[in-house]
Amino acid sequence: MRTEKPLSPLNNLLARVRMEYILVVLCLVLALKTPYFLTTDNLLNVLRSISMQGIIAFGMTLVIIVGEIDLSVGASVSFMGCLIAWLTQKGLPIPVGIPLTVALGYLQGAFIGLMRTRYLVPSFITTLALLTGLKGAALELTGGFSITSFPYWFAFLGSGYVAGIPFPAIVLLVTFVCFHLLMKYSAFGRAVYAVGGNPEAARLSGINVARVKTQTLALTGALAALSGIMLASRINSGTPDAAQGWELDVIAAVIIGGTSLSGGAGTIWGTLVGILFTGILTNGMTLLDVPSYRQFVIRGLLIFVAVLLNRARK
Repeated sequence: MRTEKPLSPLNNLLARVRMEYILVVLCLVLALKTPYFLTTDNLLNVLRSISMQGIIAFGMTLVIIVGEIDLSVGASVSFMGCLIAWLTQKGLPIPVGIPLTVALGYLQGAFIGLMRTRYLVPSFITTLALLTGLKGAALELTGGFSITSFPYWFAFLGSGYVAGIPFPAIVLLVTFVCFHLLMKYSAFGRAVYAVGGNPEAARLSGINVARVKTQTLALTGALAALSGIMLASRINSGTPDAAQGWELDVIAAVIIGGTSLSGGAGTIWGTLVGILFTGILTNGMTLLDVPSYRQFVIRGLLIFVAVLLNRARK
């Protein structure tokens, strides 16, 4: 009879550690270290700063759960921001340009899914190619310069407030609720976990694996386009390099939140905790005047520790 090997004391300790506890400890430490952390203005600034990456992270959670990856989201954010600026410059009304841009983002994600499921091109390769291609397309579209052609009211999408709360934070909350309910209570959510856990078993049980994977990638593409529009609103321009490196920040937040890179495990709540943790950590290091190069080292170590904790839990 096979017996399971007992956990070592270290593994047992790591398995009990939850990211929520670490987040609370981080907040307490920052509150003691700097008087500016718990101010209303600073906390609202944190919410605003994490909102656009957080919106994409919810879609990325689904993509990673089904065993895929999307490295193109940062370049997509930049390109879509440039696109909405270019369309506005050409005279297209913004209320028309916004749904067109989001639809293009959805089609971009669907294209990644098509290449993966029909032609068996790994999503890593397709999205890596898109990362480079979209950067070039943004530069081509703008001529290498920022496009500033928005009406004054457009700034509300990225910088406005509703009842004292930043509008991007409200969009983040609405997106979180929608994706939480989708993953927890819908047939699609159950299919996502099934495909990520065992694609062949999911196929034999009647789940259209190709469709599920394509839908997760398409949703992520649409969320990246939405974030691109909001970022263009916040900086009041379409800028080719506005979201450089966002893909790594988004993936890091998803991993820190407990989603397994091998697929089949992860939650939307965990991703919210992960994006809050990374945002608060970055804000705290800025308040404490930590040099930028040292911040990269700390964030790299953080990702390593998060992966270690995830393995210990498994």
